[in-house]
Amino acid sequence: MASPEFTFELRVCQWTEREWTPGTGRDGSDSAVLVARQLGIRERRWDTLVVECDPEGLAARAVFGTDRLDSDLLHVVRNAPKEWAYYREALPDPGYPWRYVREAIHTADDRGIVETRRAGNRIEIRRNWHYPDWVRRIVAIENKPDLDASAARALGDQLERDVALALADEVWVATAATGDSAERSSAGSRHSSCSGERVEPALFERLPVEVGILTVTPGGNGERTRVDTAWEPSSLAVDDPGTRIVDRPDGGPNDESAARFEYADPEWKRAKRLEIAERAYERGWRSYVDTMRTDCRQFELRDDGDTLPWCAAKGHSPTGRECSGSCPEFTPEPPQWRTRGWPIEGGPGKGLKRLLERQRQRQRDP
Repeated sequence: MASPEFTFELRVCQWTEREWTPGTGRDGSDSAVLVARQLGIRERRWDTLVVECDPEGLAARAVFGTDRLDSDLLHVVRNAPKEWAYYREALPDPGYPWRYVREAIHTADDRGIVETRRAGNRIEIRRNWHYPDWVRRIVAIENKPDLDASAARALGDQLERDVALALADEVWVATAATGDSAERSSAGSRHSSCSGERVEPALFERLPVEVGILTVTPGGNGERTRVDTAWEPSSLAVDDPGTRIVDRPDGGPNDESAARFEYADPEWKRAKRLEIAERAYERGWRSYVDTMRTDCRQFELRDDGDTLPWCAAKGHSPTGRECSGSCPEFTPEPPQWRTRGWPIEGGPGKGLKRLLERQRQRQRDP
């Protein structure tokens, strides 16, 4: 059975990559845009993530390679000196054992992004390049194609946590447009501003006012996905301390328990935002193909206005869980497909992977 949420998510990612206008009405409208999916922190993963980047900074980031820099590597690369210096004198105290710093230094050396040398028993380092300030804004989008009142109520709790933590500059919900056949309703001063599409009042009533709403008309039959803005989000205070809601009362008549929360330090937020951006740089949104069996003769990429994976045997766009070696419809590519007219490094499936990787690399180039 097809997964409407998965295909909806891929359509939103493609629309975002094509049409997103960075910093509308704000500074930074010349930003380059990176789009990724299923990224976040341990406690929270967003469906679609938009990283608005400084074009020059994004170009400078490219010299560090396409693989992400994790927190340990970022600690080394961002603080490595221009001239040779003993690493424990050059780098700030990491707050964890120095042996992990040494491991990160050797990894960075292996990747060619810092240089190392021995001076007696000491390891000295120097940087090859300055790590740029390339991330401007991070925008999180939660994709819910079928958002009824009950789902909006459940989602509202999670979005309140997103707003309180303020790790992203903006938070949006993308939901399928319901058409204009029914009479529009309003909830107070919040009402749909999109033309020709309707947003259920339940969304406005149950979602935080700071969260933006996008109405999505999925593509198909040669038409690209179209998205309208139903409610503009508020900009969140990413540079201020955030509030991490640990626990909250369920609101029952006999519930007298107190909410529990923690403060998130601005420095922690800045570090997490950069780590998230690094992961987005590496993965993009086309990484779904990395977990699919493109070497199955039933696997295709179809363009119905948007490009989606397609299973010819099942007749729908499969998820990564469906498109696996354990699928009963899995049929390996015949060996002759890999030798007759195809590059020696693989058959059509490998070709599709290379195609998507080229598209992913194109987005990294501002």
